[in-house]
Amino acid sequence: MGMLKTIAQAWKIDDIRKKIIFTLLMLLVFRLGSNIPVPGIDRDILDEVFSGNTGLFGLFDLFSGGAFSNFTIFALSITPYITASIIFQLLTIAIPSLEALAKEGTEGKKKIAQYTRYLTVVLAFLQAIGLSVGLFRQAVVNKDIFSITVIVLTLTAGTAFLMWLGEQINENGIGNGISLIIMGGIISRMPSAIHQTWIKLQAGEVSIVSIILFCIFALIVVIGIIIIQQGQRRIPVQYAKRVVGRKMYGGQSTHIPMKVNQAGVIPVIFSLSLLQFPLTITYFFPDGGFSGFVSKWLSPYGDPGVWIYALFNIILIMFFTYFYTTVTFNPIEVANNMKANGGFIPGIRPGRSTVEYLNRVMTRITFVGAVFLAFIATLPTLIQQFTALQIGFGGTSLLIVVGVALDTMKQLESQMVMRNYQGFLK
Repeated sequence: MGMLKTIAQAWKIDDIRKKIIFTLLMLLVFRLGSNIPVPGIDRDILDEVFSGNTGLFGLFDLFSGGAFSNFTIFALSITPYITASIIFQLLTIAIPSLEALAKEGTEGKKKIAQYTRYLTVVLAFLQAIGLSVGLFRQAVVNKDIFSITVIVLTLTAGTAFLMWLGEQINENGIGNGISLIIMGGIISRMPSAIHQTWIKLQAGEVSIVSIILFCIFALIVVIGIIIIQQGQRRIPVQYAKRVVGRKMYGGQSTHIPMKVNQAGVIPVIFSLSLLQFPLTITYFFPDGGFSGFVSKWLSPYGDPGVWIYALFNIILIMFFTYFYTTVTFNPIEVANNMKANGGFIPGIRPGRSTVEYLNRVMTRITFVGAVFLAFIATLPTLIQQFTALQIGFGGTSLLIVVGVALDTMKQLESQMVMRNYQGFLK
């Protein structure tokens, strides 16, 4: 109710209302483009390719809202941009020049964003070639150079347009454009999933009791996601008083917010990419012993593969949660910044003791976040294995949708506060 009240109040403000309408129109453009097919593709052969378990393709199809399986102009979705962003985040740590550029403030961030765009186009171009010439070559009607070039350029242009669309939402709309595009693709699959469940209910494959229990369980999971996503450990920080000339600075108290789920949904995406890569390879060797081995031992639909898949998923998610948290939160840098500004944690000595304390707190709180991510991401696999419900709205989807919705509402509330504050000054 609080969210609906906030939206209703924001709608009354003319400037914010225009931003909300602009954001919705951009998402509408995204959905329209997701239904425009790439020229020169045989749809019947394409349906055969996606008739069974699609391995890593399922992850791509999740982010594209079904555009990947339909091979539309937005088939690559925004995944090349996500990959490019992650690459530059890691390179910023490894390459000193990029690290220095990131610390230059707004201008440095603009430069890194520009490099990310260039890398996105390159990755999209390479992925488009791989799909057109390699994996989906049998679905291409005319295999001459001109037809392949048209398909490759169409897919690359689609990703570049989506990247531009996300930036337009960032500048003129509400929320993070790239995240909203991913969220829009995920939500667009819900009507189809509900329709399939309704057909199974009429056919007697599932009972109304099972659907009600599932809805209650899904509601509990969403509430749990909100609690964990919002949860944080606040480390108190006290700044000592110091006199500069005739003025006194410092003396105030603040805190360091350490989120329970610092890594977000990134560990789940990394884990899925690694685990489903062998399933994707089976498309290149459909009749070999390798395909049978993977289907039995490493597939979430195999027996006993479902248990092995779930175990590996838990281990990888916990590993990547710690890895990504370490990348995004540097206790040494935080401790040095506090020491340089005369700040300290009450009861903890500045310097090495502060670093050790922050490391200890981060390790403990990250464990809770890692277990939570592993639980949310693994549970849908087991539910789909032992029940007839195929909602297609798993843990990764819920994490993304809830996380993006919370961030968007925060931005909406901050803009409302800013405008009320400006009105007060007038």
